[in-house]
Amino acid sequence: VVFLRYHIDDGLKYDCLTVKNPLELWQNLNDRYEHLKTVVLPKALNDWSQLRFQDFKTLSEYNSTLFKIVLQLKMCGEVITEDMLLEKTYRIFHASNVLLQQQYRLHGFKKYRELIGSLLIAEQNNELLLQNHENHQTGSAPLPEVNAT
Repeated sequence: VVFLRYHIDDGLKYDCLTVKNPLELWQNLNDRYEHLKTVVLPKALNDWSQLRFQDFKTLSEYNSTLFKIVLQLKMCGEVITEDMLLEKTYRIFHASNVLLQQQYRLHGFKKYRELIGSLLIAEQNNELLLQNHENHQTGSAPLPEVNAT
């Protein structure tokens, strides 16, 4: 009971001060928040179905949002497997990247973290290539040194 009370929000501590039985405390909290599943689940399912890469600037933002949605779905009792995460990520590649999507599928990732790790490395390499291109654009040769002659 002490552990539960320590980790409960301050506003709830006062409601639960008189409860001595941990099971009763847990049931009180469950009764109080059980309705949240009916509120959170439809929104989480909608967010899951509407999730797309192009809505995010970076892969890290996408990954963070994906795991937030997955956590909400798991909280509501939905089962999200590694295969579902992989398939979701493959299906939301932009239409212009169909070849890239097929290449990642053929790689045969078994875990979502392997796929996302590979995508993060590719994103980082692309950023470096773009930075180098902006710094030294194609066809631009460095200016000769003044004292070179």
